[in-house]
Amino acid sequence: MKLEKSCGAVVYRKRKERVEFLTVKSRSYGHWGFPKGHVEGGESERETAAREVREETGLDIKIDQRFRKSVRYSPYDGTLKTVVYFIGIPSGEGVTIQRDEIQDYRWLDYDETLALLTFDNDRMVLKEAAAELAAR
Repeated sequence: MKLEKSCGAVVYRKRKERVEFLTVKSRSYGHWGFPKGHVEGGESERETAAREVREETGLDIKIDQRFRKSVRYSPYDGTLKTVVYFIGIPSGEGVTIQRDEIQDYRWLDYDETLALLTFDNDRMVLKEAAAELAAR
């Protein structure tokens, strides 16, 4: 069994009284999810998540240390993938997508994001991240 590991973030911002989440559409697969990518070299999970968000969206984020959610699935026969998600708070507003990997992006409220996400694993991560943010 081949093992893969990626890290990413549920990036959010506040607009007046509305919380918006950043979703990205994969150019290769056409699915909507959160920015994420493979761990490289000796990177920590948080370093990988921050780098991948920066590469895919152009946003620098602060990783919220209080939230870490791991999901596992099999993207192909003989492969088990673990994805670790954090909550990310962007330091700026301007999104610049990585055109070779990302087709589109959207800032949406919770219900819109939940409806747009392609996979149940991502919906579960969003639900837990939103609950964490609401509890603060």
